[in-house]
Amino acid sequence: MSTQNPSNPARGLLAGKRVVVTGVLTPKSIAYAIAAAAQGAGAEVMLTSFGRAMSLTRKSAQRLSPEPEVLEMDVTDVAQVRAVAEHARATWGGVDGVVHAVGFAPADCLGGGFLDAPWSSVSTAFQVSSYSLQTLAAAFAPLMPEGGSIVTLTFDARVAWPVYDWMGPAKAALEAIARYLARDLGPRGIRVNTISAGPLETIAARSIPGFETLKASWGLHSPLGWDSSDSGPVADTTAFLLSDLSRAITGEMIHVDGGYHSQGAPTIETAEATT
Repeated sequence: MSTQNPSNPARGLLAGKRVVVTGVLTPKSIAYAIAAAAQGAGAEVMLTSFGRAMSLTRKSAQRLSPEPEVLEMDVTDVAQVRAVAEHARATWGGVDGVVHAVGFAPADCLGGGFLDAPWSSVSTAFQVSSYSLQTLAAAFAPLMPEGGSIVTLTFDARVAWPVYDWMGPAKAALEAIARYLARDLGPRGIRVNTISAGPLETIAARSIPGFETLKASWGLHSPLGWDSSDSGPVADTTAFLLSDLSRAITGEMIHVDGGYHSQGAPTIETAEATT
């Protein structure tokens, strides 16, 4: 996982930037690694959480240096999102980056029940995992100067995955929303990009039936290999997308997955290794 290392080549990359990071639960959260990487690159960071997860987020925040403020924000509650945006305006005067790292689907949307999941559950998955990106953008884009950046996390929804079920269409919607936001916010100089990460060992991942099988396959078939315990590559790519180095990139989905997405079938060697 990314740490704040004085020898980090990204040090200073985000100097002067103000970044809001959603989705931090434990130090194993991808969002935690992103917050640490942003701080290590020189950014001021603010975290958001809500409900019973607030205590976990506050404990995780204590491990970051400097300890960031933690604000309550349910991404499905427009009033709370606007309140956090107003707090950021009052505290910082504006925001340079927002990281959307939230997603949720009820249990009946995962694990092989695609044909049985009711709309009440599916709509929750879409509101939390997809539409919330638009909610954040609408609230925070007015605070962003030219050069602002919004980054969201997905799991490549161009294909159907085993057991992922309704989170797949929810992520497909998220990817499409990111492209439309890139269209509408581009004239303001604000970028919107998506990172498609390989499977990482988080609390959310553990709730997906069959995750261990998917993780094992990834390690075998990725040309560069894949360490599911290391969120550092995703965090570093996020820091790049939040920085001015990505000033001409928007509406893009960047794969940080060891190259898995580029392979149509396992090589003979890896296929033999699994038999």
